Amino acid sequence: MKFLPAILFLTSTFLTAQDPDALRRLDYDHHAPLDIREVSVEKRGGVAVHELSYASPKGGRVPAYLVVPGGKGPFAAILWGHWYWSNSPMRNRKQFLDEAVLLAQSGVVSLLPDGPIARPGHVENDAPLNEDQITDLIQAIVDMRRGADLLLARGDVDPARFAYVGHSYNASVGGFLSGIDQRFHAFVLMAGGLSDASDLQSEEIKQYRLKVGPDKFDAFTTKYSWLDPGQFVSHAAPATVFLQYAAQEKFLTSDRARHYAAIVSEPKQLKIYDAPHALNAEARRDRVAFLCEQLKLKPPDAKLVAGVPDLYQPPEPAP
Repeated sequence: MKFLPAILFLTSTFLTAQDPDALRRLDYDHHAPLDIREVSVEKRGGVAVHELSYASPKGGRVPAYLVVPGGKGPFAAILWGHWYWSNSPMRNRKQFLDEAVLLAQSGVVSLLPDGPIARPGHVENDAPLNEDQITDLIQAIVDMRRGADLLLARGDVDPARFAYVGHSYNASVGGFLSGIDQRFHAFVLMAGGLSDASDLQSEEIKQYRLKVGPDKFDAFTTKYSWLDPGQFVSHAAPATVFLQYAAQEKFLTSDRARHYAAIVSEPKQLKIYDAPHALNAEARRDRVAFLCEQLKLKPPDAKLVAGVPDLYQPPEPAP
């Protein structure tokens, strides 16, 4: 993965006091049909895993898993966003599936969408500072908002117990959601870039600016300065935000994580783990405990939590 912060990946009743132009660009038709199409259903004990897709406001379809507990509810709900590590087999909706099935046993309905990069036919543009990065990011944000619509349209979901979990790129997406969509009660944002303004002061980004050309870099970052998650996550309140970061990072260091945490609105929590970007079992235990507290769930058995496989950390791809 060529991991750099969100600026280099660009890098209604639901809208908070943000830049109106930015909000307009991230909005969509809330009344358009979801057009849910089910492909199959797999039973995992008393839990049903539905493979389906729904219509994207930006065109095409969003493949996803919908994980539904047995019983009638009302259930809590979680929207999950996977990481974008390029050589990971879990660079898709599969990343959190075992975790979602685990929490279904505590009464959670989960939606796990594929991000734009994981969908059939997507061709990734690796050119520095290209417009496709912007298109993909905006689509990722809007498709997640549409995923929230899907979950909250269900009659078995309690809208007062709704959370978002996002890792890496989708932690940045969660930063945007936190300042746009007040339907979420809690956020878990894992090892993702949360402030372009902060990142632009780093030595790594200063060197990257020189590499691609200062004029090109400055024009691009100025044009898309409104796509800074820091401008949104600073307005996450009243939602509670749990930030999980890794100490074994080259760019998203512990110090950078603390800079991000200072930007996030209260209430918030920050924990840094002795782990790589994939994080570890301790982070998973803390994440499950946080979600159970915030969503008023009966915690799952500790042995079941420990049985969820760790996310494999692939080596850094060649530049």
